[in-house]
Amino acid sequence: MATEIKNKPTTALDPVRGTRELSLRHQDNTNYTTLNLGPTHPATHGIFQNILQMDGEKIMSAEPTIGYIHRAFEKIAERRAFYQITPLTDRMNYCSAPINNMGYHMTVEKLLGITIPKRAQYIRVIMMELARITDHLICNSVIGVDSGALSGFLYVMQMREKVYDIYEEVCGARLTTNMGRIGGMERDLSPKAIHLIKEFLKEFPKVWSEFEGLLTRNRIFMDRTQGISKISAERALNYGFTGPNLRAAGVDYDVRVMNPYSSYEDFDFEIPVGNSGDIYDRFIVRNAEVWESLKIVEQAINNLPEGSYHADAPHYYLPPKQEVYRSMEALIYHFKIVMGEIDAPVGEVYHSVEGGNGELGFYLISDGGRSPYRLHFRRPCFIYYQAYPELIIGSQLSDAILTLSSLNVIAGELDS
Repeated sequence: MATEIKNKPTTALDPVRGTRELSLRHQDNTNYTTLNLGPTHPATHGIFQNILQMDGEKIMSAEPTIGYIHRAFEKIAERRAFYQITPLTDRMNYCSAPINNMGYHMTVEKLLGITIPKRAQYIRVIMMELARITDHLICNSVIGVDSGALSGFLYVMQMREKVYDIYEEVCGARLTTNMGRIGGMERDLSPKAIHLIKEFLKEFPKVWSEFEGLLTRNRIFMDRTQGISKISAERALNYGFTGPNLRAAGVDYDVRVMNPYSSYEDFDFEIPVGNSGDIYDRFIVRNAEVWESLKIVEQAINNLPEGSYHADAPHYYLPPKQEVYRSMEALIYHFKIVMGEIDAPVGEVYHSVEGGNGELGFYLISDGGRSPYRLHFRRPCFIYYQAYPELIIGSQLSDAILTLSSLNVIAGELDS
């Protein structure tokens, strides 16, 4: 059994190597082992570091560090035209890039006072829910891998590729999608895209049921995840948790229900909620949310409204290319939008969407110029990672890896 720590960590800088040495000493003068978990360890799921103090396999303290992948997206946005910022957003949580794209577009539309047609809203919902499925699919299959079960990961990745086929048909990209436009979608759903979506709705439920069967009642998996890295509802709220991590702790908060956007109020779906806030509940909540996302996509594709796929906002929405070739007015608008020569109104707005791993918010301040005066991203991963040391202290090293997987911390979003 570990002896209680009496002394605080001491920090020393080696003048030759420039490395930091942390040591924790017992009263009997024995040392803990210092372990660098990251920044390039494959189990950290990204470029970030944890300096752990270990008593054997038990974690006694943890010091997280970020900054290894920082790309200064918020500062870059201050020098870009509004429509040129979209590619920055899909490089945050790249496991569900369309949600980032749509969330940003809705924020700018809120500033500009643009209301998009129902058809465009439904198309956005379809794309966002497909993105949520791929996000949860990756997260839960990686939890399986980190507990020693590789088969489920390999199996469901085939279905992720089918969603990427849909993305490719809709916007031409697969991972970093740059999907949609301020004012709607860049194109309507093609017959092929509709066919691919309906085929996915037929094929995926069987695969997801089999994946659940591999792990949900698996005794080894349950022993590895139940009761590990628990967090109470009160503590999760104090940290600012949202998304599946908060709902697993028993709080039924979902942005799609609390502050509906893009016609989410039109759809019938449930909000899965856990009670213990441990790894197992996070896994179960995400599994259940996949089924609810499938219900939403099915409702949206079967009840897709008629009408335009974009708003009538020529100052901000790029005209069709064929119109640019034959209309002087379209050519002028195209030039002004592409060159970023249209000023936005003065304003200050905040808009949030239910991202794959929590509330993704955009706080936008415009001083009337052609670029944002300030654009702040509310990244849910940044909040989860603050709680990571608290969740793993007292656990085994192997539990720390599973905890990180279950929080769905993605470095591109954490450190943007």
